[in-house]
Amino acid sequence: MARPPRRAGRWAAGGLGAGVALAVLAVLGACSGGPEDADLVLRNGYVYTVDATDSVQQAVAVKDGRIVYVGTDAGAEAHVGRGTRVMDLGGRMLMPGFVDAHLHSLAGGRALLLCDLKYASLTRAQMQVAIQACLDGSASKEPDAWLEVVNWSRQGTQAVDADPDKTVLDALTTRRPILVRSSDFHTALVNSRALALAGITRDTPDPAGGAFAHNSAGEPNGICEDAASWQVAAFIPPDSDTDKLAQGRAALLALRTQGVTTFMDAASGADHGVVFTTLQKAGELTARAFFAVQISPDEAAADPAAAVAEVQALATRFDQGTPQVRPTVRFRHAKLFVDGVVNAPADTGALLTPYFTNVGTAEAPHWVAGENLGNLYFPAEVLNPVLRQAAQASLDVHMHATGDRAVRTALDGVAQVRTALPGVDWRPAIAHNETVDPADDARFGALDVTATFSFQWAQRAPYSVGETEHHLGPTRFARMEPSGHLHQAGARVAFGSDWPIDPFDQLLALKIGVTRAGDPESPNGFGPDFAGPINNAPGLSRAAVLRAITLNAAHQLRMERQVGSIAVGKFADFIVLDKNFMQVPEEELARNQVLLTVVGGQAVHALAPFTALAPASAAALQPLSDGLPTRRHALAATAAPQPTVFLQHGRRVDLRASTGHAVVHRPGQVHGDGHNH
Repeated sequence: MARPPRRAGRWAAGGLGAGVALAVLAVLGACSGGPEDADLVLRNGYVYTVDATDSVQQAVAVKDGRIVYVGTDAGAEAHVGRGTRVMDLGGRMLMPGFVDAHLHSLAGGRALLLCDLKYASLTRAQMQVAIQACLDGSASKEPDAWLEVVNWSRQGTQAVDADPDKTVLDALTTRRPILVRSSDFHTALVNSRALALAGITRDTPDPAGGAFAHNSAGEPNGICEDAASWQVAAFIPPDSDTDKLAQGRAALLALRTQGVTTFMDAASGADHGVVFTTLQKAGELTARAFFAVQISPDEAAADPAAAVAEVQALATRFDQGTPQVRPTVRFRHAKLFVDGVVNAPADTGALLTPYFTNVGTAEAPHWVAGENLGNLYFPAEVLNPVLRQAAQASLDVHMHATGDRAVRTALDGVAQVRTALPGVDWRPAIAHNETVDPADDARFGALDVTATFSFQWAQRAPYSVGETEHHLGPTRFARMEPSGHLHQAGARVAFGSDWPIDPFDQLLALKIGVTRAGDPESPNGFGPDFAGPINNAPGLSRAAVLRAITLNAAHQLRMERQVGSIAVGKFADFIVLDKNFMQVPEEELARNQVLLTVVGGQAVHALAPFTALAPASAAALQPLSDGLPTRRHALAATAAPQPTVFLQHGRRVDLRASTGHAVVHRPGQVHGDGHNH
């Protein structure tokens, strides 16, 4: 049920205690109190509004958690009264809070609690060393507790060595079942113990939407694709309610550090509703939370109306109604995985023409079109009925589609809904769109479909060049990650990080959206070996990427009237950046950080020089120490802000201010325990 608006400063943020409010930098009492008096005035800034003309203003005034003035410093004086808090921005860039239209909140928070391979390009031997260290650090869990390992770069391992199989894990000193999850969540590597516990044999059929790989003897080799990976993972004991709340809290800390004020979890269920409504009622929800409930191909094929009714049942149970100043929980989206991934070696993204295969040798390769078209998990006869049912139920649909055949199938499905239900108020989105046939570029705009991209994928990386480039072939790869093409064709382009598929680094993603190249100096980049643009396809302007992560993403969530721009009447959701994204050189776009995150007029994250803005009682915002290692390679000392360590709800959280990634464990606990966290 919707709650009435409350005055700014009356709700507790992130467990920070009641009465959270921006601290006073200067209190001016010259003006008499009255309806024009603001609670907060921010002035002397570069206020990037994301309005119709992307205008830049100087000042913003906030009252009761909403923006009541945007304009000049002089004009803001009329809103300063006896109780007004006034903050000097010192010329820094203030802009709307980031709206992340596609991520996985509990999965991200959970990954922060597990044995972490940190997205690194590891050889099989290096994988063994890292995983053995996790096993040694949790020896008390022998012999039966599962070890879960996350953030494995399968493409990175393949690039520097070869694809591993179960023998890599079977060689470790343990009797425990092990599941290693790839960073794209589409593959798992498991050991023989895990296969045995899950009952997987040479005769086990592939599940719908997945596959078990086999060795030359016909035995399962430990590689499990898509639904097959989840079939094995189902045998891992479920997390406790306490574990899940810890995952939610860890996710929210990462989100607010990254400047995310609104997000959509792109594959949700009842667990998400329980966790985030619990946190919301406790005053700990520091971002506006939207959830897309996953519908499987089997559910849609069996009874599309019943599948949609299940989503509606969760909406009835958890959706908190009309958005309020205080962050709330919304359930009004359905999620469909139309295909897999186009990255080698998986090659499960659905293509219009086959993947290429090497009929030569490794030394003298000869790539020709093969027979594999990838996996279309939602063929038209399954997709179209469930799309129509969702539209009739007023549920917006979010479709995962990486291959050009999956994208076309999704667009065709939207087209049939538009024809069958003319004028229906329905906002479909297609996520990823890594390969799109040129004939379909203009259809996004024509059908009013939001194209949601993870911009960081448009960089040279182990998962995007090399084998993936060869398997896609030169024509498709020349248009890989076509956000610029779709934007030019009139599509509404939105951004979704897909965290924890990649390190959580919003500013690096935005930089790549502009330049189509990574940052060799970033701890979340791939270093000089992967320098340069991924291809010659057009990038987006700085204004376009900022609109994608604010107003366009808000539109996907039906929140464009409440957030996404700095405008009178909207919620006071904004961030302050250390450097001006619109003015720094292109190569420095990612070398930035969020200094201040404000949601509904409340500071939920603050770094120097704004640390005085956080309440003294905010334990989760109290720095403890510095000096965390970077992810992939050393970062120049001047290239990024220093990391910080926080204490949150009795758990130690190592959080790089530049990436928002954390490693969470209980004080005194050895990091690396795969399940009991």
